[in-house]
Amino acid sequence: MPKVVFSRTLQEVGPNAELVRNVVPDDVRARVAQAGGPVVVGGAVLAAAFAEHDLVDEYRTFVAPVLIGRGRPAFPAVDRRTSLRLLESRAFGNGVVLVRHGRG
Repeated sequence: MPKVVFSRTLQEVGPNAELVRNVVPDDVRARVAQAGGPVVVGGAVLAAAFAEHDLVDEYRTFVAPVLIGRGRPAFPAVDRRTSLRLLESRAFGNGVVLVRHGRG
């Protein structure tokens, strides 16, 4: 499966992957159309960049039963409200809960 790696620090990526430095909305939309299926984005910083450009159709949040007290916020502060609707919630045997939300 082809992959796109968004990074400002990596100099190269593995086989079957393309290195991209910045999130350019029109380029992302073209890649999504070409993919013809779901596109998955991982990581809070990259997800925030996609959300900033209104490129996210669905959020999948995994809640782990661990309190760490620090870390990068999953959802950075924004100046606009985004309405979401619950699509699914599922609890796994290890205590992790998946919560899927779609755009309002």
